[in-house]
Amino acid sequence: MAKRKKKKFAELSTLTNTLQPTRDEIKSGLPWAGNWRDQVFKRGGSLILELGCGRGEYTVDMARNNPDQLFVGVDIKGARIVQGARIATEESLDNVRFLRSQIEWIHCAFGPAEVDEIWITFPDPQIKYRRAAQRLTHPTFLDRYRKILKPGGRVHLKTDSEFLYGYTSGLLGQGQGEVLHSFADVYAVHQRDEVLNIRTYYERKWLSEGKPITYIQFIIH
Repeated sequence: MAKRKKKKFAELSTLTNTLQPTRDEIKSGLPWAGNWRDQVFKRGGSLILELGCGRGEYTVDMARNNPDQLFVGVDIKGARIVQGARIATEESLDNVRFLRSQIEWIHCAFGPAEVDEIWITFPDPQIKYRRAAQRLTHPTFLDRYRKILKPGGRVHLKTDSEFLYGYTSGLLGQGQGEVLHSFADVYAVHQRDEVLNIRTYYERKWLSEGKPITYIQFIIH
């Protein structure tokens, strides 16, 4: 492990807003699953996840804009999420937590109907067919999300991948869910949604290259 990465992992272990359970602990069911509001945040509010949060930019910005809501950024790469966790600590954002975990185990980390919304921002589209099951909107993942979302809970997919946008649209059109909003180019449409207009480092980079940013908001059936 590179020296810089070791330093980031060491820092992550000191940040109290970050949870790092082992795989076995997650698979066996976390003791606070179903009780994130009471045991982790110790306050009420809508519970919103960002899956594959990377540096945590989206999670932190959503928390800044919505202090009455609760946000959990989920990613397995600790060297990335340490950046968002550090900023949230420096700004005393008490409505932010980070969970270092594989998203495959998300249904073990939260209780039934505990989550109000899920954001999936710029995930790897896993274009190769043999990697289809790894797409974060594959039916297997949708089933996991269904278990933890409240009835009517919404999922947001924001991506620069026209492939993943089309793939997800097709699944939903086949009965996997109900599309509430869909934009093939978010910024070509006049948007006033402050959350939808959050731009991460990589999103700004892709926009500078002329790539359209797509968005789907849907409910899982």
